[in-house]
Amino acid sequence: MAVRTRSSLGKVDVLPKGIGSLTSGHPPAQTGTLFVMGTNGGMRVAPDAGFDVVFGRCEPDVHVCVGANDPHVSRRHGYITREHSRWVLYNVGKLAIRFPGSRLVLGGHRAELPAAYTPLFIVTPEQEHLLEVRIAAGAPGRGAGNRHDAATYDPGGWELSDLERLVLVCLGQRYLRQEPWPQPLTWAQVADELGALRPGERWNAKRAARIVTEVRRRLSARVDGLLEEEVPPPLGNTLNHNLISELLVSATIVTADLALLDGPDGLA
Repeated sequence: MAVRTRSSLGKVDVLPKGIGSLTSGHPPAQTGTLFVMGTNGGMRVAPDAGFDVVFGRCEPDVHVCVGANDPHVSRRHGYITREHSRWVLYNVGKLAIRFPGSRLVLGGHRAELPAAYTPLFIVTPEQEHLLEVRIAAGAPGRGAGNRHDAATYDPGGWELSDLERLVLVCLGQRYLRQEPWPQPLTWAQVADELGALRPGERWNAKRAARIVTEVRRRLSARVDGLLEEEVPPPLGNTLNHNLISELLVSATIVTADLALLDGPDGLA
């Protein structure tokens, strides 16, 4: 694999592991700046740096390590490069890379990355390995497109009540735990788990479904695929899958929210 590493002084930085997840944003940066985080840290690359970010299992041979202890992940699994003013993901590994939801980028294929936060997953037989990507989007308004120092606005996610967040985290916990091929819990499973978590409340499948249905209805004005009439049968888990995918992409729910399922200590 021929990977370009043309860099300009001062336009490429290493991000330490301690910087944390990119879900909560990033330091001030030029519009179009690429941030990539893996197992042990990541990279920040300016849009005009001429630098390709290589990721994969073998840490000495890549810029961003992902799936270090999983031999199913290729030593160099892919790279992200700048093409025609867009950042583009190339999968050069054997296993697929999954975007939020069900979209897959197979080996030998490419996909453009949106100017937003995008969690990518390398799908292996035993688990999915997370590679976080965020592309800085400039502040809206007159002249924002020409300001290299424009502030970056975090998507902020959708507004949820505390109760809605609890139910949705419970419903989508398999996604947050990065299980392979995750599916939403059933209404009965959600009710059982929340009933055990909050024994003083009356939980059943209908109550859990009603709360989630209201969130889907509210978001459907701006998000497609959340209403029965928008999805061809059979429905199965499609509506809830689409809802959870939207909440993950928008960073409305994040891995740290799993603490809500730990009881009073997790809520403290």
